[in-house]
Amino acid sequence: MADTTQFDLVSPERRLASAAVTSVQIPGADGDMTAMAGHAPTITTLRPGVLSTEGPDGTSEYVVTGGFAEITAAGVTVLAERAMPKAEVTADDMAALVKEAEEALAHAKETFVNEPGPVDDAAKLLADMVAVGDHIRV
Repeated sequence: MADTTQFDLVSPERRLASAAVTSVQIPGADGDMTAMAGHAPTITTLRPGVLSTEGPDGTSEYVVTGGFAEITAAGVTVLAERAMPKAEVTADDMAALVKEAEEALAHAKETFVNEPGPVDDAAKLLADMVAVGDHIRV
């Protein structure tokens, strides 16, 4: 059996997971990454996406909207802005997340005229939310 590492996923609403796993696939802001036992210490921000774990009890998947992941040799802790088990995400949930991202983009365009940075960030958030919905097919 492969080595396991402790995985904890927490959102402001609740603790979603705490388990020994063999790997955690993380939607990092700078690209996807996989953490396993013995990983070098790393802290990364999350982009909207699907976070998945593999372990003795099988595979688990969660939709995250952002946050941070701390990876150490002993474990992975994810502090998510919002997180929900992928199996529980409905089309209405995704529509609400996309609508929020659309509103954030509209607000950024109004507030930051001729300042592409914040507008680009809001546009990327919207694109990521749409991609998550497409990926999970809701």
